[in-house]
Amino acid sequence: MRYAAPTTTSEAATLLAGESGEAFVLAGGTDLLVRMKSMMVEPELVVDVKRIPTMRTIETTADGGFRIGAAVPGIEIGEHEALGRAWPGIVEAAGLIGSDQIQGRCTIVGNVCNASPAADTTPALIAADAQVEIVGPKGRRTLPVAKVATGPGQTSLTKGELVEAIVLPPRPANSGDAYLRFTPRTEMDIAVVGAGVSLTLKDGVVSAARVALGAVAPTAIEVPSAAAAIVGSKLDDGALDALVKACRAACKPIDDRRGTIEYRTEVAGVLAKRAALIAFERAGGIR
Repeated sequence: MRYAAPTTTSEAATLLAGESGEAFVLAGGTDLLVRMKSMMVEPELVVDVKRIPTMRTIETTADGGFRIGAAVPGIEIGEHEALGRAWPGIVEAAGLIGSDQIQGRCTIVGNVCNASPAADTTPALIAADAQVEIVGPKGRRTLPVAKVATGPGQTSLTKGELVEAIVLPPRPANSGDAYLRFTPRTEMDIAVVGAGVSLTLKDGVVSAARVALGAVAPTAIEVPSAAAAIVGSKLDDGALDALVKACRAACKPIDDRRGTIEYRTEVAGVLAKRAALIAFERAGGIR
C-alpha cells in the first residue's frame, strides 16, 4: 500500500485517477481505517486530504451561505457559532456521528460519501438543499447531496473524483431546520430511521419546505409530497397528518435486526412530524 498526502485537490485527483488498483480518500478515517483493519478493503493507494487548505476550513460564501471543507471534523462543525445559528439541524446531524472521540476526526463529507442509507447527515443536508463541490481529472462540477449516493456503498463519483466541500445555501429569514433519528441505543449506533426538515415562513405560514428521510430506502430520499403537505399551513393537525402519510408512503425499507419494515415505516412519519414542529418553532412560527 502507498500513502500520499497532497496539498491541492488537483494533485489528489491526479493521484486517484492514475491508480490502477483500489484507491481511497482519507479524511477523518473513522470508517476507512476500520474497514482496512477488518480486511474488508485492501487499498493500493490511500490519499490523505487533511493537508489541503481548502478542505480544512468552514467559510461564509459570498451570498451568505457556508462552505464546509471535506476534512473539517465534526467537533469543529459543532463549535462553529454562525453555522449553528443558521443551520442547527445540520450541526445536530453532524454531532450524532459516533462518540466524542470519533467527533474529533469524522467528517460530514465522509458520512455522505460512505453512501450508507442510514447516514445521519445526508437527510439533513438534502433537506437543506446542500451541494457538493467535486474535483476530478476533467475539472470541477457541483452536485446536489441527494445525487451523491446511488445505492448502499455506491456513489455517482467517477474515477479520480473527490469531494472538496459541501456548500449550504444562505438561510432565508424566518426559516428553520431540524434533524431527528431513532436508534436502539442513545449512543454509538446507526439510525433505524432519520428525518430532516427545513422550512421557511411568510406571515407565519409555511411558504417553502423540504423533507428528507434516511434508513427507509437504498439511499436517503427527499419526499416532495411531504413538503407540499405543509406548505400553506401553520402546521395544523390536518397538514401534519398529510405529512406523516406522505412520508410513510415514500418508505421502502428493509427488515433487519434493528427494525421491521412496518416499524421503520411507522417511525418515519413520527420523526418527520416532530422534526417539522421543531423547524417551525425555530423559524419563529406560532401554532
